[in-house]
Amino acid sequence: MSRRWLFALVAVLALVAAALPFADARAGEDLVAGGEEIVREAVDGDTVLLADGREVRLVGLQAPKLALGRRNFKDWPLAEDSKRAVAALVVGQRVILRHGGANRDRHGRVLAHLHRADGLWVQGEMLRQGQARVYTFPDNRARAAEMYALEAEARAARRGIWAHPFYAVRAPEGLKGDLDTFQIVAGTVVDAVKVKNAVFLNFGPDWRTDFTVRLDGAALKLFRAAGVDPLTFKGERVEVRGWLRFKDGPMIDASHPEQFTPTR
Repeated sequence: MSRRWLFALVAVLALVAAALPFADARAGEDLVAGGEEIVREAVDGDTVLLADGREVRLVGLQAPKLALGRRNFKDWPLAEDSKRAVAALVVGQRVILRHGGANRDRHGRVLAHLHRADGLWVQGEMLRQGQARVYTFPDNRARAAEMYALEAEARAARRGIWAHPFYAVRAPEGLKGDLDTFQIVAGTVVDAVKVKNAVFLNFGPDWRTDFTVRLDGAALKLFRAAGVDPLTFKGERVEVRGWLRFKDGPMIDASHPEQFTPTR
């Protein structure tokens, strides 16, 4: 499968998903049931506490972060707004937990999609309101197409975080000030090379200083399983999201195909 074919497929799936209400008739039928419980409180825009004491991370979302007592960490803009939004949706409500991959993270939090008793999909509504960005993982990629479609709708309407420059899509140039942050970067892949068991997508003429995306061996297995050869990305304009680190210039480690989306 070529890269163009993959992105065309993703775009079609996104359009289909956009036509479905976020409280759709499937109500998460593609997910694994994980029980029901009442939500006691919101911790932040993508984390809630249940009445039974479990902490649930709303998988697939990254809401603006609150410091929550962490040293040398400042609240991200609109973090309190995002927390209030999820609280309004679920606090005091009975929710159904559904899993689309790993159901626990390294912190012991439950990883789940939440649906209210009336069918509302909480992740979908938070994205529709512009209160969070899509944030998938290699072991949690369920419903990515639907989530991206709802994010795209909010972005186009400049709802919530999408009206704030802190969350603006970045160009490959000038990223050094964004190191150690989660970013969405859109640009043209100048070169794509394989070095040993990794592929590097270079977004500038000098790989020693320009923005690069790295795909390691584990990531390449997932790309192969999807029928995608990242070496064919050369010359293509792509959008990629992830945490920026510094390695011969700003770099994102891409671990799975869903980190790449069609440019807008």
